Amino acid sequence: MNTSTAGKEKLISDVKVVLNDAEDLLKQAASSTGDRAVELRERALTSLKRAREKLIDVQDSMLERSKAAARATDDFVHDNPWRAIGIAAAVGFLAGLLVNSRR
Repeated sequence: MNTSTAGKEKLISDVKVVLNDAEDLLKQAASSTGDRAVELRERALTSLKRAREKLIDVQDSMLERSKAAARATDDFVHDNPWRAIGIAAAVGFLAGLLVNSRR
């Protein structure tokens, strides 16, 4: 398993834990009154805020990686225009064969 897949699985697991904790806290807050209810709601909001921050961090990371991939692709195409055209033609031909064979 590569680090990207492991990172995604860890993030999904972390977000699920945070959301479950927040849900439990909100359920407890619904049945509580006074200061205890306020405290539980605040803890739930803090958990949700933490999950949002993790998701924003991952989004930023993925955006940077996609920009780097786009730059690398752009550099490759500019450095090797005929090779890029050949690759695109081959991919198009194979896609056409696949679509045609499914009829």
